[in-house]
Amino acid sequence: MRIDPTADLGTHEVLNQPPGPGDRDLWRDDPALRAMLEAGGAQPEGLARYGAQLGRAEAAGAARDANRHPPELVLFDSGGRRLDELRFHPAWHGFMRDSIAAGYHSVAWEGGPAGHLTHAAMVYLASQVEPGHCCPLTMTYAAIPVVSGAADLPGDWRAALLSRRYDPAVLPLSAKQGATLGMAMTEKQGGSDLRANITRAEPDGDAWRLTGHKWFCSAPMSDGFLTLAQTGRGLTCFLVPRWLEGGRNAIRIQRLKDKLGNRSNGSAEIEYCRALAWRIGDEGEGIRTILAMVHHTRLDTALAPAGLMRAALREAHHWTAHRSAFQRRLIDQPLMRAVLADLVLDWQGCLALGLHVAASFDGCEAEDRAFARIGVALAKYLSNKLCPMVVAEAMEVLGGMGYVEDTPLPLLYREAPLNGIWEGSGNVICLDVLRTLAREPLAAETLAARLDSALGLDPAYDAALAAHRERWGGGVPEAEARWFTERSALLLAAAVLLVQGDADLAGAFVRTRLGAERGRTPGAIPAAMAERILAQGFPVEAETADQRDR
Repeated sequence: MRIDPTADLGTHEVLNQPPGPGDRDLWRDDPALRAMLEAGGAQPEGLARYGAQLGRAEAAGAARDANRHPPELVLFDSGGRRLDELRFHPAWHGFMRDSIAAGYHSVAWEGGPAGHLTHAAMVYLASQVEPGHCCPLTMTYAAIPVVSGAADLPGDWRAALLSRRYDPAVLPLSAKQGATLGMAMTEKQGGSDLRANITRAEPDGDAWRLTGHKWFCSAPMSDGFLTLAQTGRGLTCFLVPRWLEGGRNAIRIQRLKDKLGNRSNGSAEIEYCRALAWRIGDEGEGIRTILAMVHHTRLDTALAPAGLMRAALREAHHWTAHRSAFQRRLIDQPLMRAVLADLVLDWQGCLALGLHVAASFDGCEAEDRAFARIGVALAKYLSNKLCPMVVAEAMEVLGGMGYVEDTPLPLLYREAPLNGIWEGSGNVICLDVLRTLAREPLAAETLAARLDSALGLDPAYDAALAAHRERWGGGVPEAEARWFTERSALLLAAAVLLVQGDADLAGAFVRTRLGAERGRTPGAIPAAMAERILAQGFPVEAETADQRDR
């Protein structure tokens, strides 16, 4: 039993304040997620446990601790010997332990049904509570196919990466119960242009020695990194172990990044000082080799924003359901309902699109792989362009309370731009969309088939698709790549919603996102439409409807 906080403070009584949210169940409280996963055959038992675990008030407190106490860089011990280690708050280790035990990083590769779809749902759930720890787990998930295809690596890296045991100890792979992988690609002079990398690799028997600087190393606490370096035959992919049987590898951490958000997670600048490394793939084929990892990380960067939007909307829903102004609860006021309903459309469209794409990662046919290639780029672009706007609007719903750290909104707001930058910013993604459609006919064919699957279900959708094809049927000028990508992603999201069968929600999405029945700012939609959206898609609408009836 918990004693309630004191509301009578002598000088005033605390009134009109929402109660603390207490324990939540992120799985049970999200009927949209459950409905979307049911048809895909995802693994609900593990997701139900994971969602309940993440929703507890204890987890919310741990997330606050992990972000208020970011990792500390410890370069030397007391005697001046190099350590190059990161020290984390216990809350961070708790999230890593629980998410690894749930299979966040491994479920897609364990042979069960709908593994990638289940993984995508875990990304969505975890991002709602503590998105920082998702970074090393996403990279571990994405690195497994790259490492699995490598020959002659010392030790069983694949088994260590698939382990559901979290082991942060400073030990070589042979002494660990589980391992994680990070990534070190970006250099100062190139950024997204990886071919401009100048880190060099020199052969040393069966191994290699790397020398160079990496401007951004994701998760430098990991047990190894996938990285790129130049050999005599060109840019090549390598696995660089963090710890060796005989001691520490020559990886020197220069400094931790002082980032806008993602504060619980470490990111660093590093130098390789003839660091021991093992080649993965053929020499000169580093870009081709690493693309498998990039492809899978893009899936996570498409789902994480949907999780951030869901978390922000949950806070807005809770606030408006328990806060009154002008003698009415906020959630009962028509203008507020229009704002919330419009944001629900953005969230549900991105969630439906992301999960639809994730299901294609589980497919074994060439058509599945081709659609995954183009679909994940479209989903990543759309969800990340919408996420900052949705989170900012949810913050405004709470007013001044949303701007202070007593609520999760500042954390969500700082996190909102990240996934749009990581693994390809907007322009990079849009140009990749154009290249994929031009060079891979099957990708264009599968995308067209998915769009055609919704024809006949909504006249407004049919008209929008016809106009889209008429405008760009002869090709897309590079300067219109963003317009084309946005429109393609919105059409695909609309097709998914229409085929799933929620006519009211899908119809509202089509008319506001593809038609003309919407202004430029959230909430500028027809009044009747708002009511239909809330009735179908508002996660707490049933509860608030009961309250209104009483």
